[in-house]
Amino acid sequence: MHITCEMLKTELDLPAPPRRVVSLVSAATETIATLGCKERLVGVSPYCGRYVTNLDAPVVGDYLKAAPERLHAVAPDLVLVTSGVQLALGRKLMAAGLPVFVLPLPCSRFGIWQNTVTLGALLQVLPAARSLAERLDTECQRRVSTATSPRPRVYVELWFGKYLRTVGGLSFIHDLIAVAGGENIFGSEPVSYVEPDFGAVVRGQPDVAVFFSEPEYPIDSQVLIRERGWHRTLPALRVIESSVDRGRNVIHDGPSFVETAAWLQQQLQGTRVQP
Repeated sequence: MHITCEMLKTELDLPAPPRRVVSLVSAATETIATLGCKERLVGVSPYCGRYVTNLDAPVVGDYLKAAPERLHAVAPDLVLVTSGVQLALGRKLMAAGLPVFVLPLPCSRFGIWQNTVTLGALLQVLPAARSLAERLDTECQRRVSTATSPRPRVYVELWFGKYLRTVGGLSFIHDLIAVAGGENIFGSEPVSYVEPDFGAVVRGQPDVAVFFSEPEYPIDSQVLIRERGWHRTLPALRVIESSVDRGRNVIHDGPSFVETAAWLQQQLQGTRVQP
């Protein structure tokens, strides 16, 4: 089976279907398991087990680091990475002779469905993948149709270790907010992730702030709010804490996206919206 990886400008000659898959992408790992192909996984990242129960595949690399010899040791016929900052790792593994395929980071929820279909094509379970994508989209449409008005205005703050980002209109997280019944205060910005301007946050008058951080680098949202003076300039601001747990992780783009949307919708319900 010949597959072109456009991002690496390579052509892969894969067995039909691939039986030994390394996934360094937690969303892809969850999708593979949801499609009933968990037994094909022979290597994963340390984060994949958060989203797949009873995941037996060994950890062979991290999101940004993976020794080619460790991957060669499990003899994969397909290695999955994403674009963005992980692309450099993909290029390194490709140069080491590994069969790498790059999934694009989704800029909307439809990008998640697209990656689902792509994985179905790679694994040769395309009908199941299309059915899964349609089911996930139907669930999102149902939630969008039941959203109340006015929608609470939402600011999202993402802490990737020491790196701080917020979300514009070119991220699936923007869609997550919309599906959950909120309005991203930076939704009109044609960017995906950007360092926030705190003055612009105050001018956006959010009703809700969603804070995400990793367990290795925890942050205290209440301390940050006081340091910035938001307890005075945004006195009615409601805080929602996102974590790496399945169904509460706003940065995870696997099938449990719909579980996170349901959780966030529940959190947003009852929010007092400023006039």
